[in-house]
Amino acid sequence: MDKLLFGTAGIPLSTIKPTTLTGIEQVRKLGLDCMELEFVRSVNIREEKAPLVKEIAKKHNIQLTCHGQYYINLNSQEPEKIVASKQRILNAARIANLCGAKSLTFHAGFYMKEDSEKVYQIIKEGIIEVVKILKKEKIPIIIRPETTGKATQWGTIEEIVRLSKEVEQVLPCIDFSHIFARSIGKINSFKQFKEILKLVETGLGRKALDNMHIHMSGIHHGDKGERHHLTLKDSKFNYLAVLKALKEFDCKGIVISESPNIERDALLMQKEYKKL
Repeated sequence: MDKLLFGTAGIPLSTIKPTTLTGIEQVRKLGLDCMELEFVRSVNIREEKAPLVKEIAKKHNIQLTCHGQYYINLNSQEPEKIVASKQRILNAARIANLCGAKSLTFHAGFYMKEDSEKVYQIIKEGIIEVVKILKKEKIPIIIRPETTGKATQWGTIEEIVRLSKEVEQVLPCIDFSHIFARSIGKINSFKQFKEILKLVETGLGRKALDNMHIHMSGIHHGDKGERHHLTLKDSKFNYLAVLKALKEFDCKGIVISESPNIERDALLMQKEYKKL
């Protein structure tokens, strides 16, 4: 990608007779450029249908990403849940790849009140195993653990940049609104968002800034982090400062709106970014 693209987390709300295929067509009609396949509850596209999704996305020049299932915890205290979590990542990656998605994001796990370094190593081991299987199957989709919105969830920007340095085929998915919520509103300035991008550039090189997967939405937080998503204009999250930082670093890639009004906030971010 040679620029920053904006799109929706799932099928736009304005889609008539909503399906993945009509959703892709509606994204193009809206003047947006990307859409995230939402496998958050289940992998809801059948293997035989995936090539058609890829074909329609290519026809309309829509870039696809994918969000894996919520039910993933690579640091579960129950071994069978770790096995199931790896399988969920693999199942999502296989179908997303057939659909033409270049990027799969998910929440990797919870600290479970354990030492953060110990948890890092356990989650790293799980991701290495997933990537090893994907490589064996010749599936090139990039695995992207997402920055998380609560202190109980594994996934600070530092942890994810470190993991991306240490494991092949892994890059960050940066949810700036999650970072804001996790900090209880303390990370919310142009300077601080620039520091995040500098951390990515220093740790992973320019190539990471040229291939970004970003989530943004309005968000409400309490004293323990994220509570729920809001529209951008109903939130204290400084999305304009994020856009300004992305512009200053000349970032390229995909920005997905996860606001309740997905396409309206995607169009708002696209409009404000073009003004810069």
